[in-house]
Formats: sequence, structure tokens, C-alpha cells
Amino acid sequence: MGCLCDGLTGSTRSYHDPVGEPRWLTQDEQRSWRAWLSAVFLLGEQLEHDMKRENDLTGPEYEVLVRLSEAPERRLRMTALANQTLFSKSRLSHQITRMEAAGLVERQQCSDDRRGSFAVLTDAGWARLVAAAPAHVESVRRHLVDVLSPEQFAELGTLCAAIVAHLTEGSETPPAD
Repeated sequence: MGCLCDGLTGSTRSYHDPVGEPRWLTQDEQRSWRAWLSAVFLLGEQLEHDMKRENDLTGPEYEVLVRLSEAPERRLRMTALANQTLFSKSRLSHQITRMEAAGLVERQQCSDDRRGSFAVLTDAGWARLVAAAPAHVESVRRHLVDVLSPEQFAELGTLCAAIVAHLTEGSETPPAD
């Protein structure tokens, strides 16, 4: 996921090369890019570790439970859940199968569309979410929110929203796994 920089070629050319030529990252851009990659990876790993240790849930399980808990009647069509979690339909189907086996969710057929189905949060899934939420929010606070000033955290949200908007503009399907 890293980028090659101009230092690789030893060139000192402009970073605004003609069409067809890479616009190599400057040293400052390279530093920011690598910091972003490291932060995303390390934060994800830490939150996953904390979730497993404290609640014996994976991050994807927790995300599915949260999305279903926020939905009317605690159920969502599988397609809508895939879009909200940014999972491919295949990945979500496998995830729901595992969560069904654990009693956290169940599938229900859609009465008006026989091809469609709903993922539904069970009482056991709700109880697991309620038990897991306090430790999860503390982990997010400890490893992200409280590391930044309130202004920095607000700016991070604004920046991330701009990236998400750019990457999802005109898209109705989640990215592939």
C-alpha cells in the first residue's frame, strides 16, 4: 500500500508532471500517507484486540450488531446491511451465517420479495451488544478520541467524511473484499 517516491528515482523534477507520468508524493505527503496507513492499521488492530479480549466478539460482529440495533424492528435487508457495513454481499452472507450459529442474529425471508432476506437481531444478540458497548466505546476513547484535542477530532471527522464522500460518490454497492 505504500507509494514510490521521487527519492526512488533520484529525480528532483516537478510534482506536476504531464499526463501519463506519476505525480510522485513529496516527502511531506509521503510522511502523511504513511502515518495515515499506520494509524488506520494499528487502530483497527487495537480495537479488534480489545473487542476480542473484553467481549469475545470480532469487529465485524460488533458492527453488524450495532447496525441491526439501530434499524427499525432491529432488522435490515441483507443488501442494506451490506451497504451500511461496507461488506460485500458474499462476506456479509458468511458473517451472518457465523452469527446465526452463535444465536446473535437470524435470517427472515422477505414476504414481498422471495429472493430477498432480512438479518434480524435476536434477544441474545441485543444482550451481547449491550454488554460489549461500554468497553468498546472506552477503547475508541482511549485509542482515538482522547489522543486528539476536540478540535483535532472534529477535523478528523470532517476529513474522513470528505474521503468517504469522494469514494462513494455515485456508488450504491460496497467495495469488494
